[in-house]
Amino acid sequence: MSRRTKTTARACLTVTILLAAGCINAPETALERLIESRRLAAELLVQLTKAADASNRAVMADTDEASVAFAREAEQATQAVAKDAGALGPILSGLGYSNETHLLQEFNSRFAEYRALDRNILELAVANTNLKAQRMSFGPAQQAADAFRDSLAAITPQDAAKDTWRMKALVATAIAALREIQVLQSPHIAEADQAAMTRMEKRMATEEAEARSALATLGSLAQPGSRPQLAVATAALDRFMGLNAQIIELSRRNTNVRSLALALGQKRTLTAACEDSLRALHDALAKREFTATR
Repeated sequence: MSRRTKTTARACLTVTILLAAGCINAPETALERLIESRRLAAELLVQLTKAADASNRAVMADTDEASVAFAREAEQATQAVAKDAGALGPILSGLGYSNETHLLQEFNSRFAEYRALDRNILELAVANTNLKAQRMSFGPAQQAADAFRDSLAAITPQDAAKDTWRMKALVATAIAALREIQVLQSPHIAEADQAAMTRMEKRMATEEAEARSALATLGSLAQPGSRPQLAVATAALDRFMGLNAQIIELSRRNTNVRSLALALGQKRTLTAACEDSLRALHDALAKREFTATR
């Protein structure tokens, strides 16, 4: 075989090998890319639903642990949405689907708003300030109030004949004032309006002044042997008011109330808008597949 013939043969063999490699590693067909785009569009809707549902459960959870777990689940689903949307964009662009590309861009814009709002909702939900305030009200504050009541019950007057009924009235007044503060804690925790909270706090301050005034008068009427019990009652009242201040501070932050309001309001609207874009995208891709397989 001549040198020229050998060279030609080698060139043909090289071309054949390159062509074979090109066939093996050939890009996906238009139909395959369309099928993948439909799968991603469907997965986007599934993951968005998972994210919204997990976020809602984080808002409604009744423990810190559950709130954190659901918030983590919501964030994972949200990241999956972002990943699928990022993968879908180049496919639609490569197929030359301008309408579907526009729908995806519309979704991405709405989803960016959704994600920012949901991040805020989850941060509020896991803080659980209203839930913590409620637990404090029903737990330590209740115990301090009961200790105050029990301590006052053990106080006796110096002059039983003269001051017994007056002392009983003062004890009842002090206990009623403290119980009124307790009663106001629950509506304060549930309240969303700052002005309404301020009005409740003023009533609490009035009731505290009433309780301390009654204690001061009791101190002048109690026999010396009852002074330790009076000191215990005063300490219990101080402890209760300290806890009440913490309850008010947590309640003022209102993270559970605010997260619930956002979840039921703005988030529902944004979620629906995102779903509309995805359904429109899915329908558009379904029509493309029908045309491609005729």
